[in-house]
Amino acid sequence: MSKKKILIVSGGMEIGGIERSLLGLLGEFDYDSYDVDLLLHSVSGEFLPLVDGRCKLLPEIPQCAAMTKPLKTVLKQYPLIALSRLYKRFTVQKKYGFSDASGFALLSEYWQSCVKYMPSLEKEYDAAISFMWPHEYTAKKVKAKKKIAWIHTDYTVARMDFEKDEKTWALFDKIAGVSDDVCFAFKKVYPSLADRLVTIENVLSPDFVRAQAELEKPGEISRDLPALLSVGRFCHQKAFELIPQYSRIMLDKGFAHRWYIIGYGGEEELIKGEIEKFNVSENVIILGKKANPYPYMAACDVYVQPSRYEGKAVTVREAQILGKPVLITDFETAKSQVENGVDGIVCPMNAEDVAHTVMSLLENKESRNMLSRNCLERNYANKESLKEIYKFIES
Repeated sequence: MSKKKILIVSGGMEIGGIERSLLGLLGEFDYDSYDVDLLLHSVSGEFLPLVDGRCKLLPEIPQCAAMTKPLKTVLKQYPLIALSRLYKRFTVQKKYGFSDASGFALLSEYWQSCVKYMPSLEKEYDAAISFMWPHEYTAKKVKAKKKIAWIHTDYTVARMDFEKDEKTWALFDKIAGVSDDVCFAFKKVYPSLADRLVTIENVLSPDFVRAQAELEKPGEISRDLPALLSVGRFCHQKAFELIPQYSRIMLDKGFAHRWYIIGYGGEEELIKGEIEKFNVSENVIILGKKANPYPYMAACDVYVQPSRYEGKAVTVREAQILGKPVLITDFETAKSQVENGVDGIVCPMNAEDVAHTVMSLLENKESRNMLSRNCLERNYANKESLKEIYKFIES
């Protein structure tokens, strides 16, 4: 009996939560039963060497890769794509302004206007999995008997033309949210698609996370003061620019500490400016991009995710796998991320509450130990999520 042919499509393998969850999915897939091809719009990124060798990495499609390259470069190779991007950037910024929320509109309009200039895949698949939004390419350029698209974020915070975006989502047979709350938020924006929703949580490998955590002892993390850690892209969503304010409140209360930030992105200068503004350069330390953040997670006393919104933060799960006490803000989907007071703490999204909750947690070793024990006793691998994928393929 021949194996069914599966295609998984995603953006690239840069350092990020979606990329780490893709690694987890690829690492646990049933390759004895399925032939799996992986199409990355950009065959690049620090995580590329970690992609499971049992799946077949397809050659990069240059027109897809052009979506993330500088316009100057693209203009020479694919002028229609470059001009479409330039026009959409102008119209989107005129309509929505400059914000993280309007970034959704920019990505959506880019792909909607440019996908017609991209070649279709010739091979036909039994099932296609579009793992990262925008889903235009899989929806319109891939031949498959059935298609499923992933939701990794809270679309209620986005600013874009939802009616146009809904037409693309509607081309998929199923839509997979990484948590029940993510599905609920999606349903608010796209009620007509409610019957296609299914929850498929991120598949993670605890063995991989723990093994990576043992590879080094990070010398940057000092053990003379309580150590806090936050990991993620430097963008409005993650709210890392508020960390210096939290730190200042703690220092003014006489609470010495160090707060480390791992990541990269467009708001690095903003974060640095806030560090200077609140005079916390000795206490808030940007460590930059790290392909392996796990030794730093293992070394910290508390992991903090101060986000404005999330789908389901992979970094929080990874910290829990390592038995770290975690604190997250009460963004819309927070209750699907941690069980408050059991395997993490959820606190209100304001400076005083975050600072005081962090201090309280650091002062209460018994509470930290309880959270750690509960995390280590839980199974965060979510391998059972694969059954939902196989059920979709086989249906």
